[in-house]
Amino acid sequence: MKNKFFLALTFSFALWFLCSFIGSQRKIQQSWIRINLLGYPTESVKVAVWASKTGEIPTQFEIVEKETNKIVYTSTNIKSFGSYGPFSQTARLNFSDFKSAGSFYLRANGIVSPLLLINNDVYKGAADFCLQYMRQQRSGFNPYLKDSCHTHDGFVLYGAKAGIKDSTHFDASGGWHDASDYLQYSTTSANAAYHLLMAYRDFPQVFSDRQQANGLDGKNGLADVLDEAKWGLDWLLKMHPQKNIMFNQLADDRDHISMRIPKEDNQYGKGFERPLYFITGETQQRGKFMNNTTGTSSTAAKFTSAFNLGSVLFKDVDRNYAKLLVKRAKTAYKFALQKPGVTQTASVKSPYIYAEDNWVDDMELAETSFNFGREKIDQKKIKRALNYARQESITPWLQKDTAAHYQYYPFINLGHYEIARQDSKDNTAINYYQQGISQVWSRAKNNAFYRGVPFIWCSNNLTVAFAMQCNWYSALSGDKTYAELDQANFDWLFGCNPWGTSMVYGLPQWGDTPSDPHSAFTHLKNYPINGGLVDGPVYTNIYKGLIGIKLNDADEYADFQSGLAVYHDDYGDYSTNEPTMDGTASLIYLLAAKEAQAKPLPAHKTYSLGANIRGDSTQKKIYLVFTGDEYADGGEKISKVLAQEKVKASFFLTGNFYRNPNFQSLIKKLKNDGHYLGPHSDRHLLYCDWNKRDSLLVTKTDFETDLSNNYQAMASFGINKEAAGYFLPPYEWYNQTIANWTKAQGLQLINFTPGTRSNADYTYPEMGNSYRSSDEIYRSITAFNETKPNGLNGFILLLHIGTDARRTDKFYNKLAKLITYLKKADYKLTRIDN
Repeated sequence: MKNKFFLALTFSFALWFLCSFIGSQRKIQQSWIRINLLGYPTESVKVAVWASKTGEIPTQFEIVEKETNKIVYTSTNIKSFGSYGPFSQTARLNFSDFKSAGSFYLRANGIVSPLLLINNDVYKGAADFCLQYMRQQRSGFNPYLKDSCHTHDGFVLYGAKAGIKDSTHFDASGGWHDASDYLQYSTTSANAAYHLLMAYRDFPQVFSDRQQANGLDGKNGLADVLDEAKWGLDWLLKMHPQKNIMFNQLADDRDHISMRIPKEDNQYGKGFERPLYFITGETQQRGKFMNNTTGTSSTAAKFTSAFNLGSVLFKDVDRNYAKLLVKRAKTAYKFALQKPGVTQTASVKSPYIYAEDNWVDDMELAETSFNFGREKIDQKKIKRALNYARQESITPWLQKDTAAHYQYYPFINLGHYEIARQDSKDNTAINYYQQGISQVWSRAKNNAFYRGVPFIWCSNNLTVAFAMQCNWYSALSGDKTYAELDQANFDWLFGCNPWGTSMVYGLPQWGDTPSDPHSAFTHLKNYPINGGLVDGPVYTNIYKGLIGIKLNDADEYADFQSGLAVYHDDYGDYSTNEPTMDGTASLIYLLAAKEAQAKPLPAHKTYSLGANIRGDSTQKKIYLVFTGDEYADGGEKISKVLAQEKVKASFFLTGNFYRNPNFQSLIKKLKNDGHYLGPHSDRHLLYCDWNKRDSLLVTKTDFETDLSNNYQAMASFGINKEAAGYFLPPYEWYNQTIANWTKAQGLQLINFTPGTRSNADYTYPEMGNSYRSSDEIYRSITAFNETKPNGLNGFILLLHIGTDARRTDKFYNKLAKLITYLKKADYKLTRIDN
């Protein structure tokens, strides 16, 4: 008995000692290294953050290879920032110059980071992964549950303005639940659909096809991101069923009676129907008060943009569906103009709504969206968009430390991006982006996490939006000033934050990610919500002021909470740990961008002696190019054929040609018709010897002066160097030196693609064996197309706008026949700058 007592006492003591040891070890750790848990591409900015509750700052750090445990890199590139949040000392550990691929750990002062991955596939599949959450948010048929919910929606409220009696039924089943509750909002759904569509438009190569349109397993020949976007578009069409009818939301905060798996709800007093709130442009209920709705623009304009982009991307998939989207885009636009102003959401019990206060950004994007898919940009739309842009040049939250819930939505000005894409000559929108970024940078540069985004509700959504803005600014301007800030915001989302956790459920699978979010799926059924982006940290004073928050478990991040901000991985905290549908959709765009940039597609272009002589050989595009110096006899015929065939071409003309008074009206017509007009030298100089190509016949000064004079002649037609950045050399003859001089001028040298005899259309019979008839030229083009593996893909097909009178067999008389042939072969004929 004594032995048993002694053994029990010994075991108890050992257990107490072990627990005490573990507890003391936990208390001992006072410093941490925060990294992006997803990893880093080899060429990217790579910065970890040292965070310590002591005054300790390392003087150097090292990278240790996981497999061999060898130190493969040591650096002293450390920048100290002092205290931040719960930490007494913080510092940035910059290892951007380490570009080896592999699995590693960072180590400094005995502290080891989580697993550090560096390779160009670290973001591969991440965007598709997050689509899982979007599918799980589906209302109507839910593919995750393999069951349907909310199939009886809904009945109208506030419909009198359109002559609709309250309680009238409209089919509104479908779409996405907004978050862990089951309300559905047009404004967030339209924004989410737009981001998904934009992600595919900009980065189609990163998306796969593994699901059917209904979300169940199985390919259907369409990228899953487009299937998901269409699910959203289909619901938006129901929310705008007629030109004078548009609904702003489905259901309200009476949804919050309980946490439950989605099914049919009957708490609204009309069977299983839920209320549909008509957009009146006037105030509606907000708990005991009224919201601040002032107009119809903010929601309706978002419909317009989503429908217009959808029509372009679905044009080749379902032409009738695309036409319907075009029709509804126009009626939504008119609805937006009914009463310029903002449409806020409604509530019945609580004061919490989407209190959107801005709308001109939505109208700006809507204006640009009418240019989507057009070969010739409507400058009137650009002008209107710029007018809206000037009214809100900087998204207001970028200039603030706080804002109301969804006060400035969406959290990024999407219209600025489209203006910059559509009008490369105008830097207004790009400059607006820079001004907004500099506002955040003025706050971010003072802390090691480069945190300048305010900790308001849904701060992660703002972080995604800001990372997108930094990324776009860099791509549009070529300015890499904010590259570290861009990466820091992206890294924040995946673990380089005070809490050391990813903000995306299940991503990465091997890292610290949310496990107890505010979600019925996880809380009631233990279902994973893969890919859901949670709200993110909030200011501590916001957290303390919210209604009904109570943590269910001990706070595993207690060491990292502070008077600045809090984040909890706890079901009880709906302010920081609830996933949102629209935030996840925005993240899908950002992840797609990061994956594409980490591993860019090969250009598939061909260069010779520094000149681009063929475009992308994997794309069925052909660039019709016409050169001209002293002859223009084919000009009118060529112009007429191109207009009839609705084809845009490129014309490279000498200064002699531009100055010739006989050619003035032709040049103006070509310009007005939307063709590209570029330089072909001023006096049609021969740059290098025909037999000794390396032997120059001009000096650098000769070259520069002649080219400058060419541009001066073009200026009289309103064509500047920025608008005509491609240069085709005279006689189509050049060498590497000419290419280098061209590049130094900020221009791209181009030349025709060899393989056909199209460029011999200037020859005449007196030239003997050099002469090529029009039939022979035509056959050389068709034969190349029909016998070569990539056909005429990416071809720069050069012809002449006029020829010597001694050539009576003019090839431009076969231009219509040639274009018809190329179109039947599914080629798109376009400008050299497209």
